[in-house]
Amino acid sequence: MEYKIGSIVEGKITGIQAYGAFVALDTHTQGLIHISECHHGFISDIHRYLKVNQTVKAIIIDIDEYTRKISLSIRCIKEPPVNITDEHIRCEHKHYWTNYKVNEGFKPIELRLNGWINDGLRDIENELKKK
Repeated sequence: MEYKIGSIVEGKITGIQAYGAFVALDTHTQGLIHISECHHGFISDIHRYLKVNQTVKAIIIDIDEYTRKISLSIRCIKEPPVNITDEHIRCEHKHYWTNYKVNEGFKPIELRLNGWINDGLRDIENELKKK
């Protein structure tokens, strides 16, 4: 199955760490629900909300282009409690850590590296001339 950001998926929790829970989406794909994405508000212990072998429904909030790691959120598909009005608690994940449309990798850095080195050497030479 091809996974896309914004898709709602269902999976089984296979493991829990202090920072989040691992979710098996299929036999070959696993995602992670970060502790901050499992429930609205502050969470001191993820075990209060999630258990191993529990089936959960979550939304895909990010897919790393290179590692294919999938970030999931349960919080984004649940309505926030009525008393929460803080704008920062809303779940509007619009950030992308990688650009899934451009497959350049480190090529732009490689192409510019020599220029950056030469600029740095030129700056050092100018500083030495001033002294």
